[in-house]
Formats: sequence, structure tokens, C-alpha cells
Amino acid sequence: MQLLIHPLTTRILCVATGRGATHDLRLLRESKTPIHPETELLADAGYQGIYHQHAFTQTPKKASKHHPLTDDQRTANRHLARVRLPVEHVIRRLKVFRILKETYRHRRRRFHLRVNLIAALCNRISIQT
Repeated sequence: MQLLIHPLTTRILCVATGRGATHDLRLLRESKTPIHPETELLADAGYQGIYHQHAFTQTPKKASKHHPLTDDQRTANRHLARVRLPVEHVIRRLKVFRILKETYRHRRRRFHLRVNLIAALCNRISIQT
């Protein structure tokens, strides 16, 4: 499942779902979600390589055994995590409904509808608080 969340208003803008375990970047490509080319995307580490499709994307740098992170890269990762924190809080609000946290055991055709309804509820809750 993929969510597009506005980091300042913490509103869920778009929800895309896939069948089974699907990589984040593959789900973004298959969903064909229209994203304006000048929009800045702040993605997590699952979207490594998205800069080939979208120029204004920030993802955290990954370290390997032979190439550890420099101090500048570590600082950039911390800054990105600090900006993405409200987005992670929205994901936590969705997990309260347990549809994302546990195995979904109902009709597969209605999964997307139910996730959209829960996203609308979370948007409504964030407006009232």
C-alpha cells in the first residue's frame, strides 16, 4: 500500500494498493499516480532509484559495509527524518484501525475501498483536532 501525504497539513492525498507483497517503487510505477514534475517528494528508503522518474525526490542515503555514511549524509538523513515525522504520525493513525497492521482476511476486492474510507476518517480526525 502506498500513501501520498502532505507533510504540512498531514492530509492523505492519494492511496494506492497492490495485490500481495509489492515493492514500494513498483507500486508507484504501476499505480500511475500523476505527480507534477516540480513537486518535491520526501520518500522513505523503499523508494531508492525514484530520482530516475522524478527529479525532485529526497530519499535517505543507505550505508553499506564498505561505504559507511559521511557526517554530511548522516545529517541529511536526520533532517529528512525530522521533516517526515508528521507523515509517520499519519501512518500511525491509520494503523490504529488495524487494517494495515494485521493480515487482511476479508474480500480482496473491497480492500481498496475500506482503506480509502479509513483514510477519509483519518483526514477528518486531523481536521477536528
